[in-house]
Amino acid sequence: MHSSKLQKDLDRPTIIVWADQLQTDFNVSKCKVMHVGRTNPKKSYYMGGNIVEEVNQEKDLGIITSSDLKCSQQCLYAYNKSNKVLHCEAKKLHHSVFAITLSNLSLFE
Repeated sequence: MHSSKLQKDLDRPTIIVWADQLQTDFNVSKCKVMHVGRTNPKKSYYMGGNIVEEVNQEKDLGIITSSDLKCSQQCLYAYNKSNKVLHCEAKKLHHSVFAITLSNLSLFE
């Protein structure tokens, strides 16, 4: 899609009218643009007179998408999250083994 056509679509009041019909506000500050591809002109876009924030990566529904379309950030996120869960489970196991050991020691007294 050409950047001028996209900007023309963003300039149309259709989105604002649609939001008004649904009795909701359209929050331009939550909108973002990600430029993908080496030949992308990386043009700035505007909505309602406000510039749309440019990002290099975005997380949506738990999936991290980057402008270079590599999955390294997603893999790193999943690795760190699984390590946190594993650490919590190991900590619970250690405490339960310690409690069992203490109860066993009290039986021999």
